Amino acid sequence: MFPVISSVYAIHCPEGYPLMFSGLRNGEVLVFDFIQQKLLPGLRLHRKPVFDIKSVNSKKELLVASEDGTVSIWNMDTLQLVHTIKVSADTVRTISISPDERQVAFGCRDNDVQIYDMEDYAHIGTLKGHTMAVFSTQYSPDGSYLVTGSRDAQVKIWNTTTFELMQNIPAHLFAVNHIAFHPEQPYFATASMDKSIKLWGSDDFKLYKIISREKGFETHFLSVNKILWHNGQLLSTGDDKRIILWDVAF
Repeated sequence: MFPVISSVYAIHCPEGYPLMFSGLRNGEVLVFDFIQQKLLPGLRLHRKPVFDIKSVNSKKELLVASEDGTVSIWNMDTLQLVHTIKVSADTVRTISISPDERQVAFGCRDNDVQIYDMEDYAHIGTLKGHTMAVFSTQYSPDGSYLVTGSRDAQVKIWNTTTFELMQNIPAHLFAVNHIAFHPEQPYFATASMDKSIKLWGSDDFKLYKIISREKGFETHFLSVNKILWHNGQLLSTGDDKRIILWDVAF
């Protein structure tokens, strides 16, 4: 446990490193070393909130997305700044890296999704279609398509080769806050500000289950903000400050 001087908006623990990165509202990224049990010098560049942090194992790099519209890239061995990308004139809310680590998608508050090549961080595409801020992006396990969720309550499926829209799903009543693919089964889950979690087929994009109070589940009574699959179970958390573990039967 360690004190922070500002709200924490993002946490990431990269595979193979005994480190935890915490993105703060003031733009700083704190670095905690689990082995030494102490804070290392933080990553200081952004002056506006950090909303997402992801790592690229093959390049040993850390990506940090900020409200200032940029994504900073850091070497995970030296914790030194490598590069900065100006992705948007508005906030970059979310980062998703393709399974083969050849593409990265940035969801932005200006309603667009920007696609970059991971080799040299060259811009290779813009996905337009959402009418409000994009809150969540997630590549399919095989990398053939990208799922995006927005404040407009829509879920969109995009081809990652042609960048064409494959399907639009009017998924929820309010914002889609998070998307998570099941690690083994052909399903993905969406979490929403409408207090529900929905399970969709990742091969046919059909709705298979709704977890909500209206359906008789003792679930969240405020916005569901994050979801995670772990050992076949689904964890969810939200504005009601609860964490719920679900046994999901398919």
